[in-house]
Amino acid sequence: MNLFQQLQHDRAQHLTRRHFLSRCGVGLGALWLASQGNRAWGSTGPLLKDPSNPFAPDLPQFAAKAKRVIYLHMAGSPSQLELFDHKPELTKLDGKECPQEFLAGKQFAFIQGVPKMLGSQFPFHQAGKSGQWISDRLPNLETMIDEMCIVKSMYTDQFNHGPAQLLVHTGSQNLGNPSMGAWATYGLGSENNNLPGFIVLTSGGNNPDAGKSVWGSGYLPSVYQGVQCRSQGDPVLYLANPDGVSSAMRRRTLDTLSKINERIAKDAGDPETVTRIAQYEMAYRMQVHGSDAFDIKQESAATHQMYGTQPGQESFANNCLVARRLAERGVRYIQLFDWGWDSHGTSAGDDLKNSFVNKCKQIDQPIAALLKDLKQRGLLEETLVIWSGEFGRTPMKENRGGVNGPFVGRDHHPSAFSLWMAGGGVKPGFSYGETDPIGYEAMTNKVSIHDFHATVLQLLGFDHEKFTYPSQGVNQRLSNITKPGSKVVKDLIA
Repeated sequence: MNLFQQLQHDRAQHLTRRHFLSRCGVGLGALWLASQGNRAWGSTGPLLKDPSNPFAPDLPQFAAKAKRVIYLHMAGSPSQLELFDHKPELTKLDGKECPQEFLAGKQFAFIQGVPKMLGSQFPFHQAGKSGQWISDRLPNLETMIDEMCIVKSMYTDQFNHGPAQLLVHTGSQNLGNPSMGAWATYGLGSENNNLPGFIVLTSGGNNPDAGKSVWGSGYLPSVYQGVQCRSQGDPVLYLANPDGVSSAMRRRTLDTLSKINERIAKDAGDPETVTRIAQYEMAYRMQVHGSDAFDIKQESAATHQMYGTQPGQESFANNCLVARRLAERGVRYIQLFDWGWDSHGTSAGDDLKNSFVNKCKQIDQPIAALLKDLKQRGLLEETLVIWSGEFGRTPMKENRGGVNGPFVGRDHHPSAFSLWMAGGGVKPGFSYGETDPIGYEAMTNKVSIHDFHATVLQLLGFDHEKFTYPSQGVNQRLSNITKPGSKVVKDLIA
């Protein structure tokens, strides 16, 4: 058999399979394929109204207070007891054995036996006109405390990093659910056709423990997943044309590829094929506009001094400045992950007196600068800035293996942690909720992860119970259908 005959044979086999699936059996194949498309598009109308333009701006369910989100996640979870949750009673107990009432029936990641109580390692004071408590570790951020809404009564039911991060960002500790950024871009689209609607930046040398699932699209169309970009080098790998390939040649290649995908979409009825065309086109446009958005060298010397940025290097400060540039260009959801906050106290590398102090220095100036910059540009009131870890830290000193070592740290703690928000319709200069006198458990105005999600969606203009997507036979939602009772925390909204 020569080459021509082989090609004819292969083509006949391909057509036979396609013919069987789409045309034979009185249309059973076509009916099955159509049913798959219906599940992707929804029973009451297209969930992805125009798959060739999936990020077309859309109206929320009601008037939104926030147009976009910048989420600053401190991966590993900083200690609230060293930053925002002032506990003088805990300081009085420093060095004493932990009472059994806080240990009996409890499960910790690493604490064993009877640990010692651990007071805050840094002094607290009241700051700003609002008089909110803050430690001395964040002197620059303190200047913006009257813009911050600090929630001190957060709690979760996960005490390991991966599941806890998934819960914070997807509403479930299990893999396979869309991230909050995917929900936001699915619901609102984007204001910029030349950039992804959901962009992720990382710093600290590692991705979060839960991996890329924390910015995944889950059961939503894949076009809504976060696009991880870099603050050093090309923002997206392989964004530039390879040697010998011109923009005109690239354009002709994409046009041909689009025609092929359009034929496949017409035959198979799968909207994912059409969204793939849109993604190719987005990559083409990003070759010009993406590089410009990430080029912080265009900023003034005064701006670099304010943020503490160093162009050409990967850093949290650089990512904060990039986040502002993306926000003013209409990117809907910008997610920054900074790794290195797991302060167990097993060595100088995770000690509250060493690495924690350095991490605070790394984020303090750029976050304060980001808030100031957004405010002076008139963007803060329509941009919801969120800062959090995935859980809290214990009021006891970690004694891994039952041994009190020379370094100082705290174990994972799901029962109480702090987060703050600013701009985007939240009450400025406001503290909400309280923990008990030693910071062991959220007590007053408790806020679950699902309540937090419901509140963020409300600020973006969505009713968390009605903003759903059909999957696995039910209308799924970010605020989690398996745990009813999630509520919008209206006291946080201005």
